[in-house]
Amino acid sequence: MNILSLIIKREFIAKVRNKSFIVMTFLSPLFFVALMVFVAYLASMKGENKQIAIHDESGLFFKQFKNNDAFTYQDLSAIDVEILKDSVAAEKYEGLIYIPKQEVITDYEKNIYYISNDSPSLTFISKVELLVADKITHVNLQNKGIDTQVIDQAQAKVNLKLTKATGEETVRGLNEIKIIIGGAFGYFIMMFIIIYGNMVMRSVIEEKTNRIIEIIISSVKPFQLMMGKIIGTSMAGILQFIIWGVVGAFLLMGSSFLLGINGTPGMTTVEVVNTAGSISPEVLGDIQNYVHEILSLPLLSMFIYFIVFFIGGYFLYSSLYAAIGAAVDNETDTQQFLFPIMLPLMLGVYIGFFTVINDPHGSIATIFSMVPFTSPIVMLMRIPFGVPVWEVLLSIVILFATFILVVWLAAKVYRIGILMYGKRPSWKELYKWLKY
Repeated sequence: MNILSLIIKREFIAKVRNKSFIVMTFLSPLFFVALMVFVAYLASMKGENKQIAIHDESGLFFKQFKNNDAFTYQDLSAIDVEILKDSVAAEKYEGLIYIPKQEVITDYEKNIYYISNDSPSLTFISKVELLVADKITHVNLQNKGIDTQVIDQAQAKVNLKLTKATGEETVRGLNEIKIIIGGAFGYFIMMFIIIYGNMVMRSVIEEKTNRIIEIIISSVKPFQLMMGKIIGTSMAGILQFIIWGVVGAFLLMGSSFLLGINGTPGMTTVEVVNTAGSISPEVLGDIQNYVHEILSLPLLSMFIYFIVFFIGGYFLYSSLYAAIGAAVDNETDTQQFLFPIMLPLMLGVYIGFFTVINDPHGSIATIFSMVPFTSPIVMLMRIPFGVPVWEVLLSIVILFATFILVVWLAAKVYRIGILMYGKRPSWKELYKWLKY
């Protein structure tokens, strides 16, 4: 145990004293904040207003098109179509909506053209089709003697009220909020595994390439060395994230001060929002409901489960990274082994975002929340939706049991691989090493 602690200490100090570690630890929050400010600035900028020419020989459809921040529509029906096409080719207009005269109103459904140099977006196409279809529908109704104004006045707008079985009012998009929170936890684990797992692998490769490993291995067992690297690197990573959190909190408080938002503990949600500007009572009510729903989530248990799955997932994958580092002589040779490791992580993210949000308790989500290579991501996405405790505990037991098995197998590869030089191992050879 004393030897293991020395290895952990050595790896931890080596990582935190690294210049790149120090620079990224303190500059990353600043870079992240600057990136957010830049993205917010870009989002606030209005895009270039695009000029759309309309040649409507029927005179029925032009009034359907209303100018907005993105598009300005010009009725140029008096100008020859060929001239307008040349203007579009010369990029004087973004595009031309050409509506030739038809004898029957229904013929317009398949005889309207959009002419442009570049293909328009699907959103723009859908909008044009919807506007034209709406006008054709009104004309069809008028031709049948139906008063379209009566129909427009009879149109109803339904606002579905969402309530729980207990009678409490809930909010729209709650599932999306839950998947975002769970997804943030899962994505955080995935990024930590990729970043610091690679650090473990590179550390092993570096010591193996420099032949330092031959000296170290004469004093310690391969298993102790591997576990020391994994734990030491993880401690350095956790320290880095703690510093990021502290620096981020200070930056958040500083930005709140600069924006003039005084979020004192005694203020209510409405008062805090009102300090940022005037907002309607309906919007404030929705904000309070969203805050209430978020605070009603099992945040403490979610954080505890996050720590447990974080440790289990990181140790599981880091042992694989360490084994790969021991099996090869340089990072180039790692590519054939890294993809099978990355695949379950990517699969977990896709399963979470495309399956859990629609059916968090379905068979697919449940199965992949039990599979140890995807459970750190999928289970954390399911927990906000309310998962039975026994399922979470079973997933944790399977995860740590698999971790012990993988560490045992990885130690076999590590024990042989750290002293193997000059040959790129194949999957077949790795399998042979497992039987030694």
